[in-house]
Amino acid sequence: MDTRGIMSLTHVRLREAASRLIAAADAPRQCEPVRDLLGDNDIAAAYAVQNLITEDAVMRGRTIVGHKIGLTSPAVQRQLGVNQPDSGVLFADMRIENGSCVPAGRLLQPKVEAEIAFILSDDLIDDLCDDAVRAAAGVAVPAIEIVDSRIRDWKISIVDTIADNGSSALFVLGDPQNPAADIDFVSRTMQLTEDGATISQGCGADCLGSPLIALQWLARTARDNGSPLRAGHIVLSGALGPMAPARSGSTYVATIDGIGSVRVSFA
Repeated sequence: MDTRGIMSLTHVRLREAASRLIAAADAPRQCEPVRDLLGDNDIAAAYAVQNLITEDAVMRGRTIVGHKIGLTSPAVQRQLGVNQPDSGVLFADMRIENGSCVPAGRLLQPKVEAEIAFILSDDLIDDLCDDAVRAAAGVAVPAIEIVDSRIRDWKISIVDTIADNGSSALFVLGDPQNPAADIDFVSRTMQLTEDGATISQGCGADCLGSPLIALQWLARTARDNGSPLRAGHIVLSGALGPMAPARSGSTYVATIDGIGSVRVSFA
């Protein structure tokens, strides 16, 4: 068997999938899923495409500032029809200020979800035991992640969302910053409101059992993918409850007890 031909075909498909998603993001416009190129269950291929997209972004001058964990909440997994977490890369131009307004037309089909973010105080590479992860977690901050999918109508598989950088778009960090060592993350409760009405609720236990467990999972995944977590990185640890569509003209506030609140609006 000529394995060189198979490897070449695989490389072509990876490049084609990356090009499809890059073109969709640049337009911006929705595109067809990439699982037709990668298969329904090839997680390694999906991360390979994400890496190609990340390399393209860095070559264009974008700066990596951290990572995100997605699909940590059972409610969100049910919403999207997947059964495992994923991860993506955060770039500096994805961060918007607390209380700011997202311009109309910037995103395709955005949704909002509330979560706890960490700003790491140490690298997370070799020692990933529970105590080391908590010590490296640094500070905890309330966050709203604004997810978006280049895949048409959110008709995604786990392969599509991983390849599409974890369906990432923007993120907002709130106030204040809290030492992670002092917080019982499992029992923290979250409320997300739209124009004052509650649209999502959850708690720390809904995020893979704890946001620190999610951080530990991400540290292993990022290290194995060749992009380990570093001191100073921002980590979005995953939704604490169901995500909700972001509606034009609405304001969203996420409050996490004992941690703080964060706000974003959509023009």
